[in-house]
Amino acid sequence: MGFLDRLFGTKKEEEQTMTKLNIGIILGSTREGRVSPQVGAWVKEIADKRGDANYTIIDLADYKLPILGEAGGDASGAKAWSEIIAEQDGFVFIVQEYNHSITAALKNGLDYLRDEWNNKAAGIVSYGSVGGARAAEHLRGILGELSVADVRVHPALSLFTDFENGTDFKPKAVQEESVNQMLDQLNTWSKALFTIR
Repeated sequence: MGFLDRLFGTKKEEEQTMTKLNIGIILGSTREGRVSPQVGAWVKEIADKRGDANYTIIDLADYKLPILGEAGGDASGAKAWSEIIAEQDGFVFIVQEYNHSITAALKNGLDYLRDEWNNKAAGIVSYGSVGGARAAEHLRGILGELSVADVRVHPALSLFTDFENGTDFKPKAVQEESVNQMLDQLNTWSKALFTIR
């Protein structure tokens, strides 16, 4: 192996690194009756067909995270939350719009960590009465502060056209194409940011 190969690596080493890309699909709601598990499962099904990364659903409801700094709260899930987020190279956030913003549970989960988020990429799949657009925009500002690069393509699901009765997820066919475009960008950025961590 020559000096430049040792310094910059070889094409084969780069390809091996890229096969290890881990993308977490984060369910951003813990509310009873939530529909985020349906949306997350749909995104994972589309993503798994691609075969380009290891996709894992990460459900905030599985981690005990009281309000950050709250006295006497059971934060027994904080260590596991830190570990699962640290293992990821990128994220897809499943975001619901509550009162024109993201859920309190998601904001709290983001605030619990710092370094584990840094220099990674994220895609956003949102839903709400206007496709969750306002929640997605709020999330973009938070991600920027955490040094997470969010990608441009943003599948926005309408409670009126992509859900029956506001609860049964039945996305329009065009939405799958949007998810794949978002994943194309997410994987490119995740690979690039891997090189600086």
